[in-house]
Amino acid sequence: MSTTSQMIESKGSKALAGALEALKTNSSLTTLDLGQSSIGDNGAQALAEALKTNSTLTTLNLNRNSIGENGGLALAEALKSYSTLTTLDLQNNSIGENGAVALARAIKTNMTLTTLNLYRNSIGDNGAQALAKELETNSTLITLNLGINSVGNNGAQALAKALKINSTLITMDLQGNLIENDGAQALAEVLKTNSTLITMNLKSNSIGTNGAQALAEALKINSTLITMNLKSNSIGNNGAQALAEALKINSTLITMNLKSNSIGNNGAQALAEALKINSTLITMNLQGNWIGNDGAQALAEALKTNSTLITMELQSNSIGNNGAQALAGAINTKSTLTILDLRNNSIGNSGAQALAEALKTNSTLTTLNLMGNSIGKSGGQALAETLKTNSTLITMDLASNYIAGNGGRALAEALKTNSTLITLNLEYNSIGSMGGQALAEALKVNSTLTTLNLNNNSIRDSGGRALAEALKTNSTLVNLSLGNNSFGDKGAQALSEALKTNSTLATLNLQSNSIGDKGAQAISEALNPNSALTRLDLELNTIEFVGTMALVLACETNSIPIGLNLDRNPIRANVVLALTEAFQTNSTLTILELWNTKIGDEGAQALSKALKSNSTLTTLNLGSNVIRDNGAQALSEELKTNWTLTILNLDCNSIGYRGAQALSDALNTNTTLTTLELWSNAIGDNGAQALSKALKFNSTLTTLGLWGNSIGYDGAQALSEALKKNSTLTTLELRLNKIGDNGAQELSEALKTNSTLTTLGLQSNEIADSGALALSEALKTNASLTTLNLDSNKIGDKGAQMLSKTLSEVNWTIITLTLENNRIGVDAAENLEQVSEHFVI
Repeated sequence: MSTTSQMIESKGSKALAGALEALKTNSSLTTLDLGQSSIGDNGAQALAEALKTNSTLTTLNLNRNSIGENGGLALAEALKSYSTLTTLDLQNNSIGENGAVALARAIKTNMTLTTLNLYRNSIGDNGAQALAKELETNSTLITLNLGINSVGNNGAQALAKALKINSTLITMDLQGNLIENDGAQALAEVLKTNSTLITMNLKSNSIGTNGAQALAEALKINSTLITMNLKSNSIGNNGAQALAEALKINSTLITMNLKSNSIGNNGAQALAEALKINSTLITMNLQGNWIGNDGAQALAEALKTNSTLITMELQSNSIGNNGAQALAGAINTKSTLTILDLRNNSIGNSGAQALAEALKTNSTLTTLNLMGNSIGKSGGQALAETLKTNSTLITMDLASNYIAGNGGRALAEALKTNSTLITLNLEYNSIGSMGGQALAEALKVNSTLTTLNLNNNSIRDSGGRALAEALKTNSTLVNLSLGNNSFGDKGAQALSEALKTNSTLATLNLQSNSIGDKGAQAISEALNPNSALTRLDLELNTIEFVGTMALVLACETNSIPIGLNLDRNPIRANVVLALTEAFQTNSTLTILELWNTKIGDEGAQALSKALKSNSTLTTLNLGSNVIRDNGAQALSEELKTNWTLTILNLDCNSIGYRGAQALSDALNTNTTLTTLELWSNAIGDNGAQALSKALKFNSTLTTLGLWGNSIGYDGAQALSEALKKNSTLTTLELRLNKIGDNGAQELSEALKTNSTLTTLGLQSNEIADSGALALSEALKTNASLTTLNLDSNKIGDKGAQMLSKTLSEVNWTIITLTLENNRIGVDAAENLEQVSEHFVI
């Protein structure tokens, strides 16, 4: 083996074996990618041991591997003496504060690590403080990611103290934590003297106005920071005004993200004044604020003199035609902007016409997003006229407007001569068959467009046939979306003829049309000679036995891997029976979606036989298929030996206890499945108990959906016992069951020791105050749960108050708490809302 980089594509023990073999035998291996391989603590410990004899690895990716504290401790021990690793990616694991403390001790002696990614690991303040202490003396680390780790003010203050001394760190990511004003002020203070940090990410914290003001004061002095992300921090107008004052003086910042910060026109006007003076900022993101026309007009005025800004994001800001006209005047006069995003505003035809006029002379703008802006025919025609002469625009998004056939035809005429546009999105525009035909004529001569989205446009067969004719000669289009366009077999047959000769189209979306067996057969005939198509979406058509058979047999002989979506077609069991032989030898199909095709037990049994020898399928969707216990048992039997399937969806079937028991038996030996969806079946308490036994030993499953399964207290108790031992499951969905207060209490006991579960859905479970009290007690010690959904239960003020107290005083990990449709009074609801804006009451 001589490769320097290896990506492990298998899961669990098989992935681990491959990695250990690579470390042992490959003397030139520098990069090992084990991302999403479900190796768990045991795998991490084995890797740590292997590193003791390896001396070549520089990059190790262990993202999303269900590694807990023990795995983190082992890797940390190995790092102490390992002398070649420069990048360690541990994001989306659960090493906890003890794992972080151990890694901190490791970087004290390790002299090579430059990048450490601990994003979403529940390290808390204690873990951050330990890392901060060692950063004071560490002289190699340049990038540290501590995003979504329940780091609060104490952790931020410790990191700030470290940055006063550390002289190597250039990137610090603290997004999605619990940092408030005090933590922001500490970080701001150190930015006044730190001379190495260039990127600071504080997005989705709670720094507020005061925190923003403190950071603004720092920016007046700091001379190294180039990127600051303050998205979703409730800084408001006052915070924006303070930052604006700083931008008048600061001469290094090039990117500022202020998305979703409740900034109104006053804040926008202040920022506009700053842009008239500032000469370094190149990207400004103001998406999701309330700047309105007045704010847009102020920013437009600034753009006339600003000579550095290249990206302006103003989507969802209540900007109307007056704001758009002002912005048009700016890019017409003098502008350096290359990207302007105005989606989801209300600029209308007059706003679009003004921008179109400006683009006739503008020579810098490359991307214009006007999605969802109430633009009609005249606006579409104006933009089309612009494309005839504009030579810089490469991406235009006009989705969800109403340019209609006239607008579509006008754009088609423009595309005949335009030689720069590569992406055009016209989804939801009612361009009709005539518009489709016109665009087809344009594609015969256009030689630059690579992506065209025409979903939901009523193009019909006539438009489809015209587009197909164009594909025979077009040699640049790579992605074509024609979903929900009333195509029938004739349109599909025409497209099939085109695919036989077209050599560039890689993705074709034909979902939600009226393609039947004849159309599917025609398409299948094109798949063998075609060597470019990798994704074919035929969801929600009318394809039955003959068409499905033809498509899958074609995939068998096709020379390249292909993803085939046949969801919600009227496929029946006899179809799947006929396809079994094809699946057994197929070596290209990786994704098969057969949701709501009514294949029943017979079809599931046939598919299970195919899984016995198939070695490529990774995703199988069999939801809503009338599969009962016999079908589930057949599938389970093959899961015991299948080594490729990672996602199995069996939701909305009729699987009972026996099916659940069979799946449980499979999970005892299967080492690849990471997601199992069983919601809306009938497994009951007995089924939940059976699955719980498997969860005690299974080390790969990360997501288990059991909602709507008539699970009561006994099932909840069994799942609780499983969670006390399981170290890989991150998501457990139990909504619409009947676990009640007693079941909630059992699960609460498990949460006190479980360190991997991040999402728990308990909505509609008849949980009242005593259940909420038990959960609040568990949250005092649990350090991994980030999302808890208690919607539609019977929780009153007492339960809400206890949750509020715990979440405000002790627990720093819960990011999203949902308590809608309970029995909570106004005062208790207000108390919870004050704890976090992410709590839904």
